[in-house]
Amino acid sequence: MSLRVTAILASVSGLALCTGAALAQEVNVYSHRQPELVQPLFDAFTAQTGIAVNVAFVNKGMAERLKAEGARSPADLVMTVDIARLAQVVAAGVTQPVISETLNTNIPAAFRDADNQWFGLTSRARVVFASKDRVADGAISTYEDLADPKWQGRICSRAGTHDYNLALLAAVIDHHGAQAARAWATGLHDNLAKRPEGGDRDQVKSIWAGECDISLGNTYYMGEMMADPDQRKWADSVRIIFPTFAEGGTHVNISGMAMTKSAPHREDALKLMEFLTSEPAQKIYAEINHEFPLRTGVARSELVESWGSFTPDTANLAALAAHRPQALKLMEEINFDG
Repeated sequence: MSLRVTAILASVSGLALCTGAALAQEVNVYSHRQPELVQPLFDAFTAQTGIAVNVAFVNKGMAERLKAEGARSPADLVMTVDIARLAQVVAAGVTQPVISETLNTNIPAAFRDADNQWFGLTSRARVVFASKDRVADGAISTYEDLADPKWQGRICSRAGTHDYNLALLAAVIDHHGAQAARAWATGLHDNLAKRPEGGDRDQVKSIWAGECDISLGNTYYMGEMMADPDQRKWADSVRIIFPTFAEGGTHVNISGMAMTKSAPHREDALKLMEFLTSEPAQKIYAEINHEFPLRTGVARSELVESWGSFTPDTANLAALAAHRPQALKLMEEINFDG
């Protein structure tokens, strides 16, 4: 952990010493996010408020689980890795609107629901990782380039039906329509060096091993690889390229949160939501998770800044979520993962 992150956590812990708070309250969270990514935030919240946070990792079926539990659900909050997942729990009728001046002030309107059902926490860009040795500077500038036959046999990818790739395909649909999106996804599939498998970091490992030359990945995975002694060599073998759409910017997605309809600890859950949008928490997101804070005025980490600047695409997040079912159907019809 960096000295800067340690200082952030220490300053938050210092607040708890002033309050003398005891662990008498709790908030229960269902999270799509891996526990190790959110635990530092929960630890800081508990240190400041004395409110314990219990987190259950729910990789699949969160909306279905909440519907089955109904009013008996112990969950207060849900946290997701993707705008479509947020939209799914809202559409399932298992969340409630949250009216908070703090949340509205801290999170720009473009990154929260117009009906106050969900709020973004961080964003990340879906970028290209390209071999430093085998891909020339400037060889890729747009997402559309990835479907060019010149890349045949040179691309690695995780499953096309994964949330991150579905969100990107939803953005292609938003920009170009379903027919063009099908052609793009087919072209991307035809350029694969091998069958999709593994996660974003596995694709970079494949580039390092010479199995392919380029892959798609979320920006924060570069930070995770650089922090891992065994994976640092993978990261060093690639450069980050921020592609854009031909008539747009670089695709971004968000992580976010929503309060459940049942929320047995509503007041404490609201405190956690507001804390996660606070400056200290957003700094933890930036320094530990290598993500882009959504709160205005909180800087990206020095490492993330070193990767370069880009212009985020302006596609409406709600529209991307609405295109997800069509994106999934398209990926299945072309048998992208087969």
